[in-house]
Amino acid sequence: MNVAEKIDNQVRRLPEQTQAEVLDFVEYLLTKTEQKPVRDEEQEWTRMSLASAMRGLEEESEPEYTEADLEERLSSS
Repeated sequence: MNVAEKIDNQVRRLPEQTQAEVLDFVEYLLTKTEQKPVRDEEQEWTRMSLASAMRGLEEESEPEYTEADLEERLSSS
C-alpha cells in the first residue's frame, strides 16, 4: 500500500468536518509547493539584478559622497 492509499484510509475514518480541515491543509501544501519554483526564479532574478547594478562598483576606491555629505543634505531638506 502506497502513502496516498494510507492517507486515504486514515482520512476516511475521520468525521466529515475534520476531513474538510485535512483538505484545506492539503490545498495549502499544494499552493506552497507550486509557488516554490516561482520564488526560486524571483530570487535568481533579484541576485542577477543586484549583480548588474553593482557591476564596476567594486573597482571604485572611495565613495562619491561621504557620510557628512549625506547628513548635511538630509538636515537641509
